[in-house]
Amino acid sequence: MSDPTLTRLAQWQRGLRAQFPIIAGNPDLAYLDNAATTQKPAAVLDAVTEYLTTGNANAARGAYPWGTATTARIEAAQDRVRKALGDNGTGSTVEFVDGTSGGLRAVAGDWLAGQLRDGDEIIVPFGDHEANLRPWLDLRDRLERSGIRIRVLALPVDPASGDYDHRALPALVGPRTRFVAATHVHHVFGADMNLHRVRAAVGPEVPICVDAAQAVGHRPVSVAELDADFVVFSGHKTLALPGVGAVWARNRLGPRFELGGWRGTPNTAGIVSLAAALDWLDAAGLPEILAWTTALTTRLTDGLRRFPDIEVLGCRDSLAADSPVQRREGIVTFRHARVRSDDLGFVLADEGIMVRADSHCQAGRDARDHAVRVSVHVYNTPDEIDRVLAVVRRCAAMPS
Repeated sequence: MSDPTLTRLAQWQRGLRAQFPIIAGNPDLAYLDNAATTQKPAAVLDAVTEYLTTGNANAARGAYPWGTATTARIEAAQDRVRKALGDNGTGSTVEFVDGTSGGLRAVAGDWLAGQLRDGDEIIVPFGDHEANLRPWLDLRDRLERSGIRIRVLALPVDPASGDYDHRALPALVGPRTRFVAATHVHHVFGADMNLHRVRAAVGPEVPICVDAAQAVGHRPVSVAELDADFVVFSGHKTLALPGVGAVWARNRLGPRFELGGWRGTPNTAGIVSLAAALDWLDAAGLPEILAWTTALTTRLTDGLRRFPDIEVLGCRDSLAADSPVQRREGIVTFRHARVRSDDLGFVLADEGIMVRADSHCQAGRDARDHAVRVSVHVYNTPDEIDRVLAVVRRCAAMPS
């Protein structure tokens, strides 16, 4: 099975794959768990080593050269995040946090809490990552203890596609709607959730907060196109080190977003790695990265749909290679009718193929909802996808 995108970008991809030491050093292993965390190119590792060995210091503390240079690095990294998100405006802020989960909690606790009054309503996803549900439910409970009762409504979903149901959403929006949380790319279904439809449904005056953990670093992201008020993402899913992330705030509706409490020492090495990763991604070409990873996942879904015992989660109409329906962006999750997903995960691991089996942190799901998730990035290859399909084919040949 040939794909013109994979053929066209093959040489480009080989050059990029060689820049990942852990991938180049383990050519027989296939790392296909990129929705959980990504590997790091040499340029990111080198940037961190250079900083730690030539100018490591605390930021915004000392007036000596290493200290002022570290402060300047952090400020430059904030601008780098703005550039990565296509933010050409004024008035926005970028705050560094420990990841998407921490960033969403900061939006809930440090900003939204002060905007809500008794009887207000917020609309949030009940079927996306737990990190984009728990902060809003915890905020509801916290406010209730202080005598403020708010309603948390579920962002409606089209069961056939897994996309947000923009037709049902307007009925939930009313004069007490104060906030909407949503996801850019779904961490299980691999779908672009078409947030422009959410904005059209809720109108221009309701703040929207976007979990972009599976989008930033995997595809071009434009805050102008999203028309969002907050965009939150993690560095470790963006080819950077773990323990760092960012909250971008437009500051158009409501007060200016700032982290609450004492700030303490930032994760300077993580911030340096994030800026370097965003530079690397720009140089590599995010449109090409998206084209490559989408072609890989299309190769996988086209193969999986041929096995009668396999159910691919999400939109069923988009599985075939020649389907005109929106494709999955780097993430494919499936289950086998006769083989437990954790067992299939062990079989794949024995073949040197690393995937996520169960425990997808999807809100509203538990251990009974077994599924295997394959998630790719630019260093993954068609051969690795074919190795997954070969294992599934052997399972399909097993007697019932």
